[in-house]
Amino acid sequence: MTFALREHIRSAFAPPRYLASPLSGIDISTSGVKAVRLAESAGGATLAGYSDVRLPSGAFADGEIVDRAAVAKTLSAAALSAGISAANVALPESKSYLFETLVAGEKKDDWRIAVEQRLDELVPLPPSETMFDFVKVGQDENGNHLVAGIGFARRIVDNMLSVFDEAGIRVQALEGETFASSRSLLPRGDESTALIIDVGRATTKISIVSRRIPRFATTIGFGGHSLTLAVQKHFGVTEAEARKIKAEKGIVPVPGNEDYLAAMLSTVSAIRDEIRTRLEYWQDKASDSGVRTPVTHAILVGGNASVRGFPEYLEGALKIPVVAGDVFTNLASRDEWIPSLDYTESLAYATAMGLALRDDMKGYG
Repeated sequence: MTFALREHIRSAFAPPRYLASPLSGIDISTSGVKAVRLAESAGGATLAGYSDVRLPSGAFADGEIVDRAAVAKTLSAAALSAGISAANVALPESKSYLFETLVAGEKKDDWRIAVEQRLDELVPLPPSETMFDFVKVGQDENGNHLVAGIGFARRIVDNMLSVFDEAGIRVQALEGETFASSRSLLPRGDESTALIIDVGRATTKISIVSRRIPRFATTIGFGGHSLTLAVQKHFGVTEAEARKIKAEKGIVPVPGNEDYLAAMLSTVSAIRDEIRTRLEYWQDKASDSGVRTPVTHAILVGGNASVRGFPEYLEGALKIPVVAGDVFTNLASRDEWIPSLDYTESLAYATAMGLALRDDMKGYG
């Protein structure tokens, strides 16, 4: 039997609407737990609460819960700090499998059956151990529907639900990280195809989204901490001092900054090359396909996206505009409110913000 992710969560966890605590999202990463709570107003959603609670080293690694007690304790602390009792929750991108396939029929039930019948070709997991969901993204010249989907091992889903239950937090919905981040970073109704680069502490996540729907995603096994270690080794300083140097000096090619640039260049070049390889592959396929469109711009987010000169460095290599993300894009106009969350810090909240926006009925499309 194959399990559909959406139906599984609805049947097991979805409370009546009047009991739900809407507009909340929780994202677990290697470094910690980020939680966001939004409030509805006449002008749109505003940020009502947020938190970032560090996890002990190794408690959550490679998308897996390693120390259940530590993760549950951190979840409880983050939820309490943000004023959250129920939330939408991210499933790790590194454990997800995005897929695309053409299906016939006019009803979504027909499409689901078609996906189930070829699931072993789309996801490298036994169908009986796979949970999945999908959305329609296009149609070919023969009238077949192109659907984009995401699959997870049922074990990953069950482990996530279990640790939230242990933490005393009701799970309203589970969603892949890339689906959530695209919702927070791209305006409602956006029709573009964009590259989202999420530079975290231990990894860099790359996703290509078209009309706010992820079409490709992968994870690079190094991130901002690798830059910190490179600076630390080069200058013989403490990790805290290295983080400060990285943030202040960055990779800006100006007189007097040569030594700092040299310290980080090999690591940042490796990140750049991995991103460029994926982008070039997509662009080549887009030129040969009627159902893919070329990437027009890149959005940089994550806890290490604020390194000075990073957007400009990537822009020169990728040959497309690269801008720092704005996780407040789909909230109320900032003419009406001022976020309490600092902009630089907010770059790490793209996933949690997108999860919270899942319950904003204005947030779709």
